[in-house]
Amino acid sequence: MKIQTRILFYAILFFLYLTSTSLLLQLGEKLGTDPYITLGCGFAILNIIYSFLGLKWKPLLNVICSVAIAALSLFLAVQFANLHLLTKYDPYLVKTAIFTNAILSILFWEIVYQVKIRK
Repeated sequence: MKIQTRILFYAILFFLYLTSTSLLLQLGEKLGTDPYITLGCGFAILNIIYSFLGLKWKPLLNVICSVAIAALSLFLAVQFANLHLLTKYDPYLVKTAIFTNAILSILFWEIVYQVKIRK
């Protein structure tokens, strides 16, 4: 896949992460579930859609990478927000966690892509 295509996919994925976070949190409130589980499942679904449309690898590899990236990026985003590094700019650290999650997901997708094309 060309670099321009990957950048376009990553930009769309970044926008989807930012816009879907509030929708997923509202869905979690209506369902009465834990917000981390709702966000993790929602981001895993977004990742699965991306992997099938963009990467077109084997289905099992798509699902495994999608779920692993969603879980790892959400965990690391929460851990980064708990460091309280940006409390001056984001007092509740919600935006920090959302942006960190989106950036880490894209970073992990690029790492997985680079490992896959090298093998």
